[in-house]
Amino acid sequence: MGWVIARLQQPWVQRAVRAALAAGLSWQVALLLPPSLSEYAYYAPLGAVIAVSPTVADSASAAWRSIVAILVGFGLAVALFEATRGVSNAITIALIVAVAIVVEQWRWLFREQASWVSFAAVLMLTVGTADPAEYALRYAGLTLLGAAIGVLVTSLLFPPLQLTTAEQRIARTRVLLAEHLETIAASLRSGQVPELGEWEARGDQLDHALDRMRSAEAMVERARRANPRARRWRGTASNIREQSRALDRVAVLIDDLTTLVVEFQPHRRGLDRVDDGTGWVLADSLDGLAGVVRIPYHATDTEPDERDAAIATALAAADRLTALLRGSEIGDDEGFFALAAVTIGMHRSLATLEAHVRFPTPA
Repeated sequence: MGWVIARLQQPWVQRAVRAALAAGLSWQVALLLPPSLSEYAYYAPLGAVIAVSPTVADSASAAWRSIVAILVGFGLAVALFEATRGVSNAITIALIVAVAIVVEQWRWLFREQASWVSFAAVLMLTVGTADPAEYALRYAGLTLLGAAIGVLVTSLLFPPLQLTTAEQRIARTRVLLAEHLETIAASLRSGQVPELGEWEARGDQLDHALDRMRSAEAMVERARRANPRARRWRGTASNIREQSRALDRVAVLIDDLTTLVVEFQPHRRGLDRVDDGTGWVLADSLDGLAGVVRIPYHATDTEPDERDAAIATALAAADRLTALLRGSEIGDDEGFFALAAVTIGMHRSLATLEAHVRFPTPA
């Protein structure tokens, strides 16, 4: 049973269920119409499939934009067909397709449904010129019927908020960010910091995860529009937005500070001798930040938990890094300023993650 529930939480599975149900319902409803329309009932499932999108707002948008594109395509085909009766069919078809594709560039109107203009134009020219008005009524009318049913099904049958997908992508990004920090920390301790080009190549996976996380967060925001479940899950959706944007900001800061460590290697630039342990202090700071990234929430509001311990460790390491910076002699300007930038980035990252001591030790 748990496997079934997990599968039903997948967006593509939910869309498949909604599309299948909407297509079947639209077919049955179309069969109840007068014979002149029910004879073409197969157009209704087409509209249903068009309208079933990842969100309620997207479904409604896809429905009306598709119908408008189809009607515009029909109108272009009829107008140009009548205007070019004296020329060959090849020229007429070419002209209709060319004009339709030009009209499709009105993305402000059609968006992703723009291709329906040229499709509908060619379809009208192929099978509807004998009685354009009747064909437009059958095709556009039944497609509209199916689209309306598709929007209705999307609104009523577990209307998607995409929360599970967003939470999974945020969790995946957290893991990669923490691993990113732990890897550079381990490199500092071993004294084998990778070259800048090699490190940039390692960041591709993280960049991909960040893109997917941003996309999921934007999808959740769209899914809240005109969604009857939006009020119920408002807190979860808001938390997803906050977590996603915080991780996004932290990722930028982390990218800067790790690039500075890899490029300038301040622990080897004359700031301090190797015996002074600059590399280890940097590594401890990065590991401390990784620990906070891994634990996004407090388990309780009444007593210290794992997140409090991670925060305490990270803040102590950041303070040691700050103390090392203050006590350093500026033997290498680039190294000093790189270390200063890393220190600032560390404190800003912790602030972004709202890492603060909740239960101060009594004096």
